[in-house]
Formats: sequence, C-alpha cells, structure tokens
Amino acid sequence: MEIFERLESEVRGYCRGWPVVFDQARGSYLYSESGEAYLDFFAGAGSLNYGHNNPALKQKLLDYIAGDSVIHSLDAYSASKREFLRTFDEVVLSPRGLDYKVQFPGPAGNNAVEAALKLARKITGRETIISFTNGFHGMTLGALAVTGNSMKRGGAGVPLSHSATMPFDNYMDGQTPDFLWLRSLLEDSGSGLDRPAAVIVETVQGEGGINVASPAWLRGLAELCAEYEILLIVDDIQMGCGRTGPFFSFEDAGIQPDIITLSKSISGYGLPLALTLMKRELDLWDPGEHNGTFRGPNPSFVTGAAALDAYWRDDRLQRDTELKGKIVEKHLQAIAAAHPQLGATVRGRGLAWGLALESPEVAGAACAAAFERGLLLETSGPQDEVVKLLPPLTVTEDELDRGLTVLAEAVAAAAVQQP
Repeated sequence: MEIFERLESEVRGYCRGWPVVFDQARGSYLYSESGEAYLDFFAGAGSLNYGHNNPALKQKLLDYIAGDSVIHSLDAYSASKREFLRTFDEVVLSPRGLDYKVQFPGPAGNNAVEAALKLARKITGRETIISFTNGFHGMTLGALAVTGNSMKRGGAGVPLSHSATMPFDNYMDGQTPDFLWLRSLLEDSGSGLDRPAAVIVETVQGEGGINVASPAWLRGLAELCAEYEILLIVDDIQMGCGRTGPFFSFEDAGIQPDIITLSKSISGYGLPLALTLMKRELDLWDPGEHNGTFRGPNPSFVTGAAALDAYWRDDRLQRDTELKGKIVEKHLQAIAAAHPQLGATVRGRGLAWGLALESPEVAGAACAAAFERGLLLETSGPQDEVVKLLPPLTVTEDELDRGLTVLAEAVAAAAVQQP
C-alpha cells in the first residue's frame, strides 16, 4: 500500500473502503493479489453490467487487437465505429421506434452531459437548466452546476450558475408532486425563473440514494417540457443499458426524451465510451464545434457492439434482471424488518437497489462488515446513508443469494456495533 499512500492523491475514494490490491477479475468476482475472492455488488459503479472480463466480449477485443486494427481515430470513420453504429441502430433504436443521431463526445459520462447541456443552450438560445434535488450528473463544471450534492459542488471552487433546482419525485415528505408549481413559475414573470433551455433528470437517482421516479411523474415532466418548448434530457449514464430492466430506464414511462446521455456499460467491458443521443432535428452542431481527442475509442466500439449483439437481440436479459430485482427486494425487505431500530427503507428497480438507513454510520459500518466477509458494496445518498447494490446483470441466482446473505450478516453486525 505504501506506493499508493506516498504518490497517489488524497482524492482517492473507493480504495479506502476496500484496502486490498486487486489483480484479477472474472464474472461477478474481483480477486486480490493475495488470492481472496470478493463478490462484486458494485460493478464499477454500473460500468460492468455484463460482469468482469465477459468471455464473449473479451475474445472480440483480443481478436481486434491481434489484428493490428485501429485503436485511436479521433472522429474519423473506422470499421469498428461503423459496426457499433449499425448494431446500435439495429438492436436498440429501430426496435423502439427511436430516431436519434449519435454523438461521441468523449470518453466519460460527464463528456456526454456537457455536450447535452451545450447543445440544449445552442438550440434554444437560453441559459438556464433545471435539475433536481439529489441529482448527480458529473464532476466537471457544467455537470456540477446541475448536481445536487453540496460536497461535490463545493469542490468546484467557483460559482455554479445558469441552473435551477426543483424537487424530485417523493422529495417532499414522500409526496409525488404534480407540476402546477413549476408551471406557475414558468407563467409568472415575477418568479425569478428564466425560461429554461432544458430539464435534466435521472429516472432513478443512483448517487442520490436510489430514488425512483414514478412513470406518472416522468410523463408529467415530459408533457410540461413539450408544452413550454423546454428540451428534456434524460441522464441514463448509470441506469441505462438494462440496469433497471429495459435497455433505457425511461421506457416504462412511455416517453421519448429530446436528448439522452449514455456511458458506463455502453462499452460492455468497462472501457471508456460515452454517447449523447439527440432527436434528428436537434443535431444543429457545426462541424468541430464540440470535439475532443478521445472520441474514437475503437476497442470500446468493438466490445460495445458485441455486448449489444449478445444481450439485446431479445428480452431475456431484461426479464432476468426484473426477476432478480424481485429477489433483491424480498431479501432487503426481510433485512429491514429484522432491524426495526434502524429505520430502514427499501427502494429500487431492476438491479439497482438501496437499503436506506436512518444512520449514515450504520450504512458505512454495514459496507465495511460486508467487505470483511468478501462482498463489495458502497454507500450513496446525501449523507451516505444508503447501502447501494449494483450487481452485474449477469450475476447468477446463487451469487445473488450468497451476496444478500452476506449483506444480512453485515447489517446485523453493524446494528450490534451501534449504541
């Protein structure tokens, strides 16, 4: 550990909760260099929906590299990009009746968000972006301006402006608000709210604590945006690619956002890749107006196309994810019922779940106890009070049962430690 502590910045985070050196990974497991196996219920913060080193994707990548194929190509045409776009259209867009243009804005989710915000302002000529309480959209300045967490916002070092925050679904004492309040602000010239360029929303807030928006709330938001000619951006970076069941997390609501951001598991293999999707008529970029060096990650195109081909030509993965989600929910409800003194609540969709506890200390202690027992978990929420579960979608039912059993033991141990 000495080299990390001496040379790596104090900003490092996950390693503090998992103080081992990992050197191998297969399926749902990470392995330390001393040979311990850790069941991974974090999956690269949702970047590894298909598990570690998925064999079907790995072989495609190895063959591509062995053939001296193009690795870096900026936004030049490449055979691997063509195959990714063809597969994405054939497997994802066309079956859902979606007509989007695809932008490759850079390697990470925040690149997709920055491009979406910039495009929305260019299209509308307006500046303000509406975001929601406990939302998280990235760590660069534009993305931070529409992020709720005060600690992350404070790291910007400069004022974060041109945004307005509104309450997310269930934020106000468990209520599902209608949009009369926002409509009133938009209609009233004295409200202080400038006509927004866009609204950006996560259908399930991952970093915010696994807060789930109802389909009705999302439909109401989409209807309001259409009524006032405000662009609707859905940030599907963590919850897309099947994390909630369907490929896109907004499908159950029956809406079609104007702009969508994707990253994390879109490459299939944990490699960097991000997409900004916009309705065809919104593609008003001038050539080179938004660019970057790493917009052509060809190995990511290869594994991304392979993942789409392997998992999204039918609905088996979606059905498996929804079934496994019910298993997780049942186990978490049992854990909550076993420890009424913790004030636990359960929330989630698909294979994104949270066990929200009244005490952040208990949540942290539960994750620490899980690590000691060979299970990787992290906390989320404004106070880190939510134990967050993001297992690979390819996790087996036996692995799921083992991990949930360990979690029950870890929560029990954490509960005993508290005064």
